[in-house]
Amino acid sequence: MKNIKKVISLLLVSVMTLSIFACGNGAGSVKKITLASGGTSGTYYGFSGAVASRLNEVLNNDMKINVVSTGASKANAQMIDVNDAQIAIIQNDVMDYAYKATDMFAGQQPMNSFSAIASVYPESIQIIANKSITSIDQLRGKRVSVGDAGSGTEFNTKQILEAYGMDIEKDIVKNNQSFADSCDSLKNGTLDAAFITAGHPTVAVTELATNFDFNILPVDNEHAAKLMSKYQFYAKVNIEKDSYTVLNNDVQTVAVMATYIANNTLDEDTVYKFTKALFEEKDKIIHQKAALLDIKTGIQGISIPFHKGAEKYYKEQGVLN
Repeated sequence: MKNIKKVISLLLVSVMTLSIFACGNGAGSVKKITLASGGTSGTYYGFSGAVASRLNEVLNNDMKINVVSTGASKANAQMIDVNDAQIAIIQNDVMDYAYKATDMFAGQQPMNSFSAIASVYPESIQIIANKSITSIDQLRGKRVSVGDAGSGTEFNTKQILEAYGMDIEKDIVKNNQSFADSCDSLKNGTLDAAFITAGHPTVAVTELATNFDFNILPVDNEHAAKLMSKYQFYAKVNIEKDSYTVLNNDVQTVAVMATYIANNTLDEDTVYKFTKALFEEKDKIIHQKAALLDIKTGIQGISIPFHKGAEKYYKEQGVLN
């Protein structure tokens, strides 16, 4: 009897061990990814949440993506650098600054711990101004909001004004305000203009247009070319006239790109599958920006190396040599 009990006990232990091994092996095969996005009310968070929802569904045997709310681009670069996140969405200009240790990252060590996956949609530099101002040249001496201090928007403003022969510190009355505060101040007459870097239409600008008339200033071809020759992360885009009720025509401006980056420790196969699903499942990603996903623009505005997994997908599709 004792021998029988001993055999049964050994069999039970064996079964439990095999079960634990099987469960552990299954769980271990699913890559857990933290994706750094932005504030919960922003486009980064909503778009990345929609991407994660679809990719978790179709790649459930390969990866589990957890989207976390962050302080957006600068914070995301820092999170990726210390591997607190494995994938992040970031403005491609901020990506460039972090990688090369310039502008907002000047004086720091270059962050070479990450590489690019894809540009996903443009973030237009929208220059809104009261009706008396019709061109960027006329901003000289005016009260202008340049976004939050140290933000990507502030650096966009600096670079665009520079292309027009102006110094952000000397030639305008610089104000650092959020997008919402900038729109309120423009309406109240305490600002003359504001720079807003965001995917259009932008909620704060849409709300302003419901009860205040304003201009959106164009970046003409000459100055766009001058800007793009110095900063390769910019691209020309149009703000379509149906974006805001105050517009009668499309307005040309420049944009930076919202871009996915990955920590270099994330393996090639995982990034390959992420990139492939990002583009091939775009019609089933439930977010308005998903319509802008395009493999050809996915490689534009990238000033740093591609992750090997993303590069493999683009070469297969013939968009990279």
